[in-house]
Amino acid sequence: MASNETIALDSVASLPPENPASLIIGQDPVVNRIAHHAGRAAQVECTVLITGETGTGKEVWARLLHKLGPRRDKPFVPVNCAALTATLAESQLFGHERGAFTGAAGESLGVFRAGEGGVVFLDEIGDMPLELQPKLLRVLQEGEVTPVGAARPLHVDVQIVAATNRDLERDVEEGRFREDLYYRLNLVELKMPPLRSRSKDIPQFIDFFSKKFAAVYKQPVWQPDVETLRRFCEYRWPGNVRQLSFVIEQSYVLQCEPSLPGDRKVEEKSVNLPFIDLGKLRRTAVEQALQTTGGHKGRAAKLLGVHPNTLTRLLSQMAKG
Repeated sequence: MASNETIALDSVASLPPENPASLIIGQDPVVNRIAHHAGRAAQVECTVLITGETGTGKEVWARLLHKLGPRRDKPFVPVNCAALTATLAESQLFGHERGAFTGAAGESLGVFRAGEGGVVFLDEIGDMPLELQPKLLRVLQEGEVTPVGAARPLHVDVQIVAATNRDLERDVEEGRFREDLYYRLNLVELKMPPLRSRSKDIPQFIDFFSKKFAAVYKQPVWQPDVETLRRFCEYRWPGNVRQLSFVIEQSYVLQCEPSLPGDRKVEEKSVNLPFIDLGKLRRTAVEQALQTTGGHKGRAAKLLGVHPNTLTRLLSQMAKG
């Protein structure tokens, strides 16, 4: 399926004064090409669809688009479409009038009016309820929203950036996503490559996250030896950049050497540790692993280096408080 509305990026105006390639980590040619396209798309304020696996940094790129464009001084409003409640999704997105439904004691602007003049980032767009998709299409085509209970539509001025880890073309074919909305969102598509295809960039990511978390936790910067660096570069990273960030941050929290999932030996530093609430640490580790894997318990257990049954037992204990 090919979109007839995809613009020829090479025909758009020149790059912004700041080269977006200078704002990203790594030298992968594919990523540099994405940065080049992102810079052009930002300047013309067009709709952008960012696709890729979970953990590839889609929101980071959405924020980069906001930073590079003329709307940089206006709001950036991120929305997780998968987290919208079924009963209130329309009100949350498009707003409502006072008294529009039981409990509507006052007016609500909704996401699009709250982002007036800025950028609205619709993450997990593939999970948007089918019945709300025509209203989103109207925002894209007419620049209008109709709040729940309103008699007439209202004008809004926002740039929309959407992201998904789903195959929207398949969703269109199977009737789960509107074809006309897909074309409107896919004016420019930025396809994020998985970290496993960017192995040469992994040392720079390690350096970036090590310095970041060393500053946060006030510890020395981790510098891996040659063998450890080789193993990190060869690992497949199913959770992508988010997983790598998690592995390094976890090592600073626990004050131990970063280790790959499945490694059984963790050599602790010889330091005097302050009191640590192990229960809280365990909960944080489990929650971050589930977030990294999109809620997949099997992969989360692998990240944590435990048997899936152990993770199930931990979740049961956490649920009981």
